[in-house]
Amino acid sequence: MNILVVNAGSSSLKLRLLEPGDALLAAVDLRAREGRPNPDEVTAAITDLARLGELGAVGHRIVHGGTEFTDPVVVTDRVVKELRSLAVLAPLHQPAALAALAEVRTAAPGITQVACFDTSFHARIPLAAATYAVPADWRDRLGVRRYGFHGLSHAYASRRAAALTGGRRVVTCHLGSGASLAAVRDGVSIDTTMGFTPLEGLVMATRSGTIDPGLLLWLQTSAGLSADELTETLFHRSGLAALAGTPDMRTVVNRAVTGEAASSLALAVYLHRLRAQIAAMAAALGGLDTLVFTGRVGERSATVRAGATDGLGFLGVGIDPARNVAHADGDHDITAAGSPARTLVVEAREDLEIARSVRVCLAGQFPR
Repeated sequence: MNILVVNAGSSSLKLRLLEPGDALLAAVDLRAREGRPNPDEVTAAITDLARLGELGAVGHRIVHGGTEFTDPVVVTDRVVKELRSLAVLAPLHQPAALAALAEVRTAAPGITQVACFDTSFHARIPLAAATYAVPADWRDRLGVRRYGFHGLSHAYASRRAAALTGGRRVVTCHLGSGASLAAVRDGVSIDTTMGFTPLEGLVMATRSGTIDPGLLLWLQTSAGLSADELTETLFHRSGLAALAGTPDMRTVVNRAVTGEAASSLALAVYLHRLRAQIAAMAAALGGLDTLVFTGRVGERSATVRAGATDGLGFLGVGIDPARNVAHADGDHDITAAGSPARTLVVEAREDLEIARSVRVCLAGQFPR
């Protein structure tokens, strides 16, 4: 059966129609200058795609599944209600995904929709990696734990890397507007850099990444900032945007090359956090067989890849400068000759992971 994959971003919507063998039948990308893409345009695009072939099901990327949704699930009114309650934990993406669910229901009523969660891949990480050192009441009653995100991308990239190299210990670097790493052993997530929300971890385009929680307390109690102001600033006005004045990594790199101070600092901060966390993920695995770069920045920025791997020779990582800068479509190997660990660039294909999850879910193989 054909599967329509819906990937809703904060200001974009990617639609991919896949045939049973995962061949791409059609693709539509909708963007908006401010807010969500026009709902009428979304409905029209979905209707047009449905006409191209018999539509068997729709798979949605949902960022946050909380503690209840640890596997793909068929969407019902109850599921939508639960997902809506999680919107506060992923304010950039959850509302957009819920809007896409409604738009698909309008354009293709009666078609089975399956929610596929970015948190699912990390739902079974060891308790030592998942647990915050906070009171038991917070953990048990409120569900406070490290969830992890970008799981659909990490799952695909790690499985693809294992197929290409045979390596058991893989660190995947999903670097885009949002960014996170995952430590994957034998296809299973062992640790990751994002936590309770998609704010923890690496420096991102507009998100701060990890900062001292004591700073947040100080900003509220001494500087007088409200919780709403902190949320807006940390999610939308931090990261590269705060350091360099732009969220776009390509612009940051180009300015840094010219010696522009703010962009040079922004790139240095970004790479410092990235290198440190790659090493942390490798430590969780007890070593490293394969390092993978994926996502828009991971795939396109040779400068970021070079900076991220610089100094990781103690992990066996080394990249070939010529291979790193050579333009190549799809997946490619940039490992330096003689390096014990392989370094790959893998095209992000969340659509394939979602389609796979939909088929497994409808075949009754979930929940595990």
